[in-house]
Amino acid sequence: MTQPNPGAPEHTGRRPGMRCRTTTGKGSPAVRLGVAVLCSGLAVVGCGSEESPSTTTAAPTTTTTAPASTTVAGMPTVDPYAGMPLIDHTTWTEAADGPRLLVYPTQAGRLEAFPDTDERAWQEVLAQSPDADTPGMRDQFVCHWVWARMVQPNKESWNLEPWRPAVGYQATVQASCNPGGPER
Repeated sequence: MTQPNPGAPEHTGRRPGMRCRTTTGKGSPAVRLGVAVLCSGLAVVGCGSEESPSTTTAAPTTTTTAPASTTVAGMPTVDPYAGMPLIDHTTWTEAADGPRLLVYPTQAGRLEAFPDTDERAWQEVLAQSPDADTPGMRDQFVCHWVWARMVQPNKESWNLEPWRPAVGYQATVQASCNPGGPER
């Protein structure tokens, strides 16, 4: 095993001159978790460039192994919003392209970060608007549940359109939750 060289630059997994900027203490837990996940993934390739390379010196470290029962930092072990409604109401409107379902999340729905709660929230949508159960609508909803809450946490409503093509979840995400073209 080689010993760290105090004068050598530390290998961070990023290209020289790349630095990931984040803000802390702002946004919901889901937003902070999403930012942490995105930046940790982006650290491999870098998420912003700087004109001059940055170097850091390595300090001796001690590695410890966490017990097997430890949960991921920041992930709740009990759903803090269990039993609370995640969807306030839904409203059908008519847009230039056709019908549109406006989904208004509650504050709990905006902050909920417990795993697999998208299905619970979708069932609340269907309870209020059974006509929403059409091909592609659930993918649009889950896209908003997972991604739009991070990108636009205070967006008043999530707009789902049954006329959009059912392209699968991954393609829906790639289309920014709007497969078939932008919202008009």
